[in-house]
Amino acid sequence: MKKIFLVLSIVTLLGVNAKAQSGIGIRGGASFFNFGGEDVSENDYTNRAGFHAGIYASILGAGPVSIEPGVYYSVKGTQNDDIANTRAILDYVDVPVLLRLKFGEGFNVFAGPQVSFLTNSRFEGDFGGSTLSLDTDSIKDTDAGLVFGLGYNLPKGLNIQGSYDYGMTPLFKNSDADVYNRGFKVSLGYTF
Repeated sequence: MKKIFLVLSIVTLLGVNAKAQSGIGIRGGASFFNFGGEDVSENDYTNRAGFHAGIYASILGAGPVSIEPGVYYSVKGTQNDDIANTRAILDYVDVPVLLRLKFGEGFNVFAGPQVSFLTNSRFEGDFGGSTLSLDTDSIKDTDAGLVFGLGYNLPKGLNIQGSYDYGMTPLFKNSDADVYNRGFKVSLGYTF
């Protein structure tokens, strides 16, 4: 309940700030996530395709520097190319606050912190022609990290960007394993 209240509060503040300052927009696209960290072997996991979608506000957006808070639903996880094609599917509400620097004709770079709130986690595998799905409570409820990337503003409010999410909070509860959410996002957005 606390998570839902926090997310609704942030969405409300985004809407008020966006209306008072600059613009609000929607953004979504493909995500390619994997587990990273010292305790993850490169041969264990491969990128798992997912998606993300949500809203953002561009505060002080008229100048070369803007602040961009957002709220996104994001599907992360990883995949193992073993005989059962096992995979972890982690659903989050991401709340980034980005500093965006504009340069050249439409280009921008951005970076900032992000807090993610776990909404669902499950492990799946294919066994004997069917898929077995198990909900799990072994994943921590919050994940903190950094986001950085490159964007381009197209005409008529459209924008595209590529970003990297660098998780910095170990994923598993009651474990010393050095395992984190890490992944790329490719997005298309529209600022109203």
